[in-house]
Amino acid sequence: MSLIKLNNNGVKNITSVGSVGTGDLVFISKQTASSSASISFTSGIDSTYKEYIFYFNNIHPQTDVKRFQFNMSIDGGSNYNVTKTTTAFNAYHYESDAATNLGYDPDGNTDLAQSTGFQNLTNFSSGADNDQSLSGYLNLFNPSSTTFVKHFISRINNAISDNRPGDNFVAGYGNTTSAVNAIKFQFSSGNIDSGDILLYGVN
Repeated sequence: MSLIKLNNNGVKNITSVGSVGTGDLVFISKQTASSSASISFTSGIDSTYKEYIFYFNNIHPQTDVKRFQFNMSIDGGSNYNVTKTTTAFNAYHYESDAATNLGYDPDGNTDLAQSTGFQNLTNFSSGADNDQSLSGYLNLFNPSSTTFVKHFISRINNAISDNRPGDNFVAGYGNTTSAVNAIKFQFSSGNIDSGDILLYGVN
């Protein structure tokens, strides 16, 4: 097990992170949503690092009952349409304690099979109440490789629109040997009302 050491007082303010036996997280950039249709990272994803991590901090949708998504680009963001095959499972628990669940993509709307469409990172729809948001991370591995597919792993906890936390696990790969050099995040419809997305490289 790695021991993590932080040099700041909150995740959104971290500029570097050290870990024993793994590597350092190097801050690259941060984007803050403000009624944004999407957030795209079109620089900073290159051959400098073999792994990149995106952190999502209190991403709040402008519209209720929408899913958080991403896609990859091999042309600097001109097109976000990389072919992907993915898996997904999740858990939830109602605030009322009425029901719980742990299962594989129960709504059938998350995993993809050789699709160029946007990948849902939340299996359940996020709520847009004032106190509802989602937080989590996405790991992207060796995006500049011209030999291998582009693996990614995501875990997000979101406040679902009907008042339950949803713990979302999504993983898969972009089925391309071209270098991935841009990433776009959005909701299935409606704007990203607020929240931060931070990009780190793993040194």
